[in-house]
Amino acid sequence: MRLTTQELASALGVSLRTITRDLNWLRDAGLPVTAHRGRLGGVTMLPGSGLDLTRLTPGERDHLSLTGLDEKQRAELDASVESRRALSKIVATQPRRVHELLPLTDVVHVDSRPWRQARASGTTPASLIGAVRRGRRLRIEYDSPRESCPRDLVVDPYGLFVKAGIWYLVADCARVPRMYRLERITTWKEVDQPRRIRESQTLATVAAALIAQWEHNHAIEVSATIDQTQIERAQRIFGLRLVWDDHEESATGRKVTIRFLHLEDVRALLPFGSAITVHGPTEARAHLRDLATNLAHHYAPSPTS
Repeated sequence: MRLTTQELASALGVSLRTITRDLNWLRDAGLPVTAHRGRLGGVTMLPGSGLDLTRLTPGERDHLSLTGLDEKQRAELDASVESRRALSKIVATQPRRVHELLPLTDVVHVDSRPWRQARASGTTPASLIGAVRRGRRLRIEYDSPRESCPRDLVVDPYGLFVKAGIWYLVADCARVPRMYRLERITTWKEVDQPRRIRESQTLATVAAALIAQWEHNHAIEVSATIDQTQIERAQRIFGLRLVWDDHEESATGRKVTIRFLHLEDVRALLPFGSAITVHGPTEARAHLRDLATNLAHHYAPSPTS
């Protein structure tokens, strides 16, 4: 049977990009999957070939579905051992070729965590995954940086989500979707009630909506040039809020856009001094000028008597 990538994406409820990535992964694992373009094209597997799933344990089959995670993130979920074991069984079913290329898993390693990431504290993915899979409500204590003390919340979890190397619990709180950084969940326990998530919503749809909302709400977009010596520092501080302009780079600086939630938040640029030049918008330049003027006045020498 031959299916198009669109038919596969619709049947599995995933994007075309995910289908393409997984097909490449299957080919790299040695499975005889072929794809042909054109009106009569599609994805096929050679007759009589395939993966004998009976060779895999239920846990190994489940862990193979964890696409997109690197080895460090699989270890954080206590999933790396079963994932490696399942992959080794797949590779073992394929015949050896005389001039076989080295497996991609031997020559490519992916680490999606940010540089110089601080050691995580608080709740770990491995400690929470069991409770999430049991489909129970959770009572968490969340230490938000915007609150003076941790909050006690009852949430209905969709699951765990990793973005840019940071783990989040995606859950409804009073029917409102939220993302909670695991490192800020100080304590948690299961509530003896099943979770009550909204109908037709999944972990993937809720996480995508929250990311889109976050990006939309960061409405202040500052255009700036960062000195080459400060690029790594800026990336570490601003993370996903910093977007590189691939067409604007020189020996002295790099053109970027930095998103802020509020105009007041541009004060985070002050510690960079003249190493960051803000080009716009006008209100951001004016606010920085006022902040710098007030700071200069604050540290001006006291008048002598």
